[in-house]
Amino acid sequence: MREYLLGNTAIAKGLLEAGIGLAAGYPGTPSSEIIESLVELKGDLPLHIEWSVNEKVALEVAAGASWTGARAASTMKHVGLNVAADPFMTLAYLGVGAGLLVICADDPSCHSSQNEQDSRRYSQFASIPCLDPADPQEARDMTIYGLELSERFNIPVMLRPTTRVSHARADVEVNGGRPSTGEGHFVKNPARRVALPSHARPLHNELLAKQPAIEEELESCPWNQLTLRGETGVIATGIAGLYAEEALMDLDLDHSLLRVGGYPAPKRLIRRLLEHVSRLLVVEELEPVIEEQVLMLAGETNPSLDILGKEEHIPRWGELDLLAVKNALARMNGLEIEQRGPLPAAKMLPPRPPALCPGCSHRATYYAMRRVFGKKAIYPSDIGCYTMAVGMGTVDTCLCMGASISIASGIRFGGEGEGICASLGDSTFLHSGMTGLLNAAYNRARITVTILDNSTTAMTGHQPHPGTGVTATGQTTVQISLEALARALGAGLVESVDPNDLEGTMEGFQRARDYPGLSVVIARQPCVIKARRGGARPRAFQVSDECQGCRICVEYGCPAIEFDGEVARINNLCTGCGVCAQICPASAIKEVKG
Repeated sequence: MREYLLGNTAIAKGLLEAGIGLAAGYPGTPSSEIIESLVELKGDLPLHIEWSVNEKVALEVAAGASWTGARAASTMKHVGLNVAADPFMTLAYLGVGAGLLVICADDPSCHSSQNEQDSRRYSQFASIPCLDPADPQEARDMTIYGLELSERFNIPVMLRPTTRVSHARADVEVNGGRPSTGEGHFVKNPARRVALPSHARPLHNELLAKQPAIEEELESCPWNQLTLRGETGVIATGIAGLYAEEALMDLDLDHSLLRVGGYPAPKRLIRRLLEHVSRLLVVEELEPVIEEQVLMLAGETNPSLDILGKEEHIPRWGELDLLAVKNALARMNGLEIEQRGPLPAAKMLPPRPPALCPGCSHRATYYAMRRVFGKKAIYPSDIGCYTMAVGMGTVDTCLCMGASISIASGIRFGGEGEGICASLGDSTFLHSGMTGLLNAAYNRARITVTILDNSTTAMTGHQPHPGTGVTATGQTTVQISLEALARALGAGLVESVDPNDLEGTMEGFQRARDYPGLSVVIARQPCVIKARRGGARPRAFQVSDECQGCRICVEYGCPAIEFDGEVARINNLCTGCGVCAQICPASAIKEVKG
């Protein structure tokens, strides 16, 4: 059966066809749609699906299911693997029960990420096989194969789709899902499941001993393909393999081509290519993972080989596309370089920097925060929608998920005497901010922490979390109280405010600022997009003739406020939060009654 599918949906289809019993993940673009597609597609299949509180927990939950005999998958984006690195590295030693697939979506060019790291390095580091799909069909096929490979070698397997694979759409051959065939029983085996040093040492040797057989298996997998033609060769990995194929056709070049989709690198195929060619271009996104292997193997096989790759021909940053690969081949062959022209729309559209939505409560929270703490205060922030408020002067740092509180503590203990007000979202706090708050309380840091609670994981598509009281599958569950949690973790003062009540929010921040210890402000107002989807009817506001043209409302930064000549105007983007009416010194913005 053929279906037109998003890459992430194709992965979800593959998981269902493989009969998984559990899928756990944490939302992060470009991986989020995998879990969401599973929820939509699972029907009556006995499958547990969850949004875990973070990626480390998601991988550990998946490991537990695997050890119980159920095929399992854990989903995350590349920076999420940093969070899950602790269990990821040791799982390679302890092995699996049923198949375990770690789906880690990379984001070259960091379209929606704070860096563009290459997760193939993690698979190398852990000695875990990695499958690198080039399109949605390969993503689906590799998903099924990866779970089979995991069981064959008693090892977790990584699937590494990139943004252009996860978010591409294509016709995909699929079959129906099938129920999990797991035994549902954990077999005690401390020598294999307990990572004591006395157990880990022989398990490490066992892991190393598996590697030749894994390499032999992947040599013949359908995603490592060698075509020998002319004396010039190309090695291309993942989606770059498609670019290389098309570029060779466009330029009418009779080059040999090795496409690599499985790691460890297919050394036998690489050696065959090295023996055949006199020069070679290696095309891969981000790190020179294959290129390093080629350089080592060429020293044994063809020392005089001219190898072209990173820096000079292929960049070590950003994502590749057809033109980049085509021009690399053109330079290599002395052909004319094709210039990259501007997109037609780029000539017409003004710059559009990321901004908070009209009526977003985070804007009001930051406005009140800045009014109370002042320009000299330090504002460590975090990963989420609220990071887009950097132009408001309340985002001074942003490192990684949950780091804002710990960085705030470090700034205080580093000697900073000004006020310090950290900020992070509700989902981010539950993901990895709790330990930072506990640490701040334990070490007596005098800082204020603001939890911007919009009751969802908004940046990645409005997924639920433990503070929402709803699971990934829509079931009602326990709803965690952020107030009770903050107090339990040691905050001496906890204030709950409504950002749309500007005066009340400023009063809450004043009490937090003046508290001689660790204080927490929870600014709670549902995400405006989620509220509108839920049927909320916005209030209407308009600007009266009393407007004096002071522009204070425009400086607030809401896209729903603009200037029409010498006076302000509320446009149709308004969501009715009413904050602009509270900041207008002339009281010229009024709610429309009736």
